[in-house]
Amino acid sequence: MATEARHWATPFLSGHHDEHRAQDARPLALIILNQPFSLGLLRRVWNASSWRACADGGANRLYDVLTSASVPTSNYLPDLIKGDLDSLRDDVRRHYFDQDIPVIKDSNEYTTDLMKCLESLQELEKEGQTYDVLLLGGLSGRLDQTVHTLHYLHKLRRTGRRVFAVTDDNVGWVLDAGEHYITIDHAALGKTCGLLPVGVDSTILSTKGLEWNLDEAESSFEGLVSTSNHLMPGQDVWVRTSRPIWWTAELRPIA
Repeated sequence: MATEARHWATPFLSGHHDEHRAQDARPLALIILNQPFSLGLLRRVWNASSWRACADGGANRLYDVLTSASVPTSNYLPDLIKGDLDSLRDDVRRHYFDQDIPVIKDSNEYTTDLMKCLESLQELEKEGQTYDVLLLGGLSGRLDQTVHTLHYLHKLRRTGRRVFAVTDDNVGWVLDAGEHYITIDHAALGKTCGLLPVGVDSTILSTKGLEWNLDEAESSFEGLVSTSNHLMPGQDVWVRTSRPIWWTAELRPIA
């Protein structure tokens, strides 16, 4: 079990991304996946990010949400579009090509579009700056794609970087084995949350700051799973887990 407690916060949801950051938080890299999202959420996460990429058809989603709201696409130009490009529409590809945005085809059958974008980020990081990662999408739509998000973030915890996934409904990330302090932005988050033992046979959980706290309770798919738990008004959350788990919380609607 990890010996040092880790601190987590979600300032990218509030629009005040310079406030309430974890002390060791890095700049954010945004990867837009091929799933629907609102313009309000896009604005929040885009403005909180320092580097942005579209994973294949994620560029379609970006283009469509902007043009449908008559927002100039020039205000939201990604740093690159990458994937096997089987989902990228021709009109969207031409549009961003004309804007001098790199459109990179990677035909590797053993990596997903998300993984391909992260590979480009890792190449960028060789210049010296490291990033935490924010996925726009990944927790809705097709079940196999959602499971891929759960699986990939479970593996990425070993890199030490923070990796979040956010949709209009919820935000989630993996808490590695150990102790965690989660700063709760009650203005951005709804009351419902969960602790999900995904990718492990079981874990021993203790919590504070929830309506139904756990005290050295075993959690597994064969037994207890803390879904539909509630945040307590005005309180942050403390979690101790013996194995990696997923933490999720619902989002309030973003105007």
